Amino acid sequence: MDSGGDLADVREVVRKLRSEATATNERRLLVLSGAPAATRTTARTAVETGSFDGSVVTVSDRAIAGERIQPRSTGELLGTTHDCIVLDCHGGCLPNALGQATGAVDGGGLLILLVPPLDAWPETDCALEETLSAPPFSPDAVDNRFKRRLVRTLCAHRGVAIVDVDANEVLKRGCTDPAPRRPGTDVTPPESHAFPVSVYEACRTTDQRDAVHRCERLSNPGTAIVLEADRGRGKSSAAGFAAASLAIEGTDVLVTAPDYRNTAELFDRAVETLRTLGSLAADERDGSNRPAIRAIDGGSIRFEKPPDAVNASAGVCFVDEAAALPVRTLETLLSVAPSSCFTTTVRGYEGAGRGFDVRFRDRLDEERSVTAMTLSEPIRYAESDPIEAWLFHALLLGATPPPAELISESTPAEAAYERFDRDELAADETRLREAFGLLVAAHYRTEPNDLARLLDAPNVAIRALTVDDHVVSVALLGREGGLEESIRRTAYEGDRIEGNLVPDLLTSQLRDPDAGVPVGLRIMRIATHHAVRSTGFGSALLDAIETEFDPNGDSADGRFEAVDYLATSYGATPELLRFWRTNGYRMAHLSSTRNDTSGEHSAVMLFPLSPVGQDVFDRHTEWFRRRLPDVLAEPLGSVEPDIVRGVLAATAGTTRVSLSDFEWRLVASAAYGPGRYGTAPGPFRGLAFRALLDSTLDDAETERLLVLKVLQGRPWDATTAALGYASERACKRALGDAFKPIVEAYGTDIARNEADRYRSRE
Repeated sequence: MDSGGDLADVREVVRKLRSEATATNERRLLVLSGAPAATRTTARTAVETGSFDGSVVTVSDRAIAGERIQPRSTGELLGTTHDCIVLDCHGGCLPNALGQATGAVDGGGLLILLVPPLDAWPETDCALEETLSAPPFSPDAVDNRFKRRLVRTLCAHRGVAIVDVDANEVLKRGCTDPAPRRPGTDVTPPESHAFPVSVYEACRTTDQRDAVHRCERLSNPGTAIVLEADRGRGKSSAAGFAAASLAIEGTDVLVTAPDYRNTAELFDRAVETLRTLGSLAADERDGSNRPAIRAIDGGSIRFEKPPDAVNASAGVCFVDEAAALPVRTLETLLSVAPSSCFTTTVRGYEGAGRGFDVRFRDRLDEERSVTAMTLSEPIRYAESDPIEAWLFHALLLGATPPPAELISESTPAEAAYERFDRDELAADETRLREAFGLLVAAHYRTEPNDLARLLDAPNVAIRALTVDDHVVSVALLGREGGLEESIRRTAYEGDRIEGNLVPDLLTSQLRDPDAGVPVGLRIMRIATHHAVRSTGFGSALLDAIETEFDPNGDSADGRFEAVDYLATSYGATPELLRFWRTNGYRMAHLSSTRNDTSGEHSAVMLFPLSPVGQDVFDRHTEWFRRRLPDVLAEPLGSVEPDIVRGVLAATAGTTRVSLSDFEWRLVASAAYGPGRYGTAPGPFRGLAFRALLDSTLDDAETERLLVLKVLQGRPWDATTAALGYASERACKRALGDAFKPIVEAYGTDIARNEADRYRSRE
């Protein structure tokens, strides 16, 4: 420990950090701990001492140095680079914000963290506690394992300087005394290439060169290029080189991203390229609502915000920071141009999680010939950058499941059910990385904030199946409900209940004033190792959870006593609907709009445990069954038929259909004779709904026809096209045939007599 420091010592620390960072093209981190006012004053001194040539940004609700960004707006840093970022953590330090700020610091630059005194920081209340608390738990119930972990990593990692501002003491100087930097290897153009040779000569790494070379395929319609990388690997620059090369060929290139500033690197490299080649006709970026650059030969590169881009058309579409866009937007962007390039960050600190990988890639592979590449060589900073190593450790950005070969032959029968103690989990880095790695690999929403939630949220518990002490399947559980009357009342009047997804939905949207009384346990995440997926581990884990929290079970967690029901909420797909239905869960709600992140309709399903939970289950599954025919006809009229089939199969109970004799004759004659569906669709709709609830038909294609035409009411031409019938006449004939087994299963004597009349003529 170095003592006796003052501002002169701080200046000396900053000068040495900057000198090392500049010489090695690495980054350095300066932690200023102490009272808020003192750390902010010292930060100004540090920024002045650093003599930063580039931009300085402060993330704080106070003006400190350079441009100021509000703490809730750190997403604006995506795709940008700065010489220095000051992150004020006195008001709170959310893991997502920490990752976003660190990722935006350029090689040779400095990240400055302003924090409370290190020994007191874990116990100091801030916005993190507010974020992680959920009724009935108060912020005081939030633990501090994440902040303790953060302090440990700051103290342990290279390249991190720590100054106790209150004590005028330099606790850690952060110098690494690096070896002399080896000269980089010249990048040579590929032997065969269509883009100009100068484009390849401008590439800084072989990875970047190869990425640009792959982008030559964008000239072929039906092509998609996916460039993935951690921060600082040059994927946006590669996209800029490629976009400029295409513009030179006369292509109209559309660029979109969450914000224009995210594309700054792409546009800068494109302008440089066009200028170098003497092909720049106009640079229309400054002050323009629709920034664009134009090539002499008629090509262009223009930016549109995502809401406008989805309605545009172009020759090629580049989507920068694709993982930060909703999946539904990504899907719509496929129709904008015949070829597309998506650049995205591998690690999820952009805050949108893994929607791109987990949800969108399958759709992309179906529609395009996809070439994917991961860039690993850093460009913005050296490969040995110690701050990247610290960030990956602190936020578990590199967390992965256990190696497949260790568990690939495992079966659920040999797995042990474990109730993870979070103190033990926080102290066991291997087990923590395996558990969190499973969640990251399997779920589009998992992000650094979830690490803090897993470790510290008072309403969260972790359960897992392990084999040979390796985590094979893991579930993140959230306690909900058990709310006092005042909270339930305000929720019924429209206020949100943070951290209580299911009680909030049942209360505010479904108008159940008592839904917040029972205690629910929501399966927030469940993930199984890819090597043993679909072998029963997920179901076995759910069975074990059900047994533990059954009223006669043996749960010893005082936070989760007297659980009345289990619940889940997820983006509905046929596969997931089947999984939860098989495990006994039933539908309580299907959102009428698509989730912005997943691009899917959110399903809520329930599993009762106690008599009180059974009551909640009964009334909400019944209410869902009663209203489903109406919502399928309008707000859910565009939902994919296989999702509707899955929803109906997972809907509890059945329904009675009461038809008049006239209506039965109409249905039977439409199935067997000259009757027409369009004469009176109502009885057909009721019968189709019941048949699908009861799984009467056992024929997927027939079920899809009933969903599209009868339940959703789509036009004949759209139904015909969607299901691939040769003509509308053939589609109508198939609909009549679809009602034959329905008449046989539910028809009255009147209906059967009507059917016999026409059967006798066959």
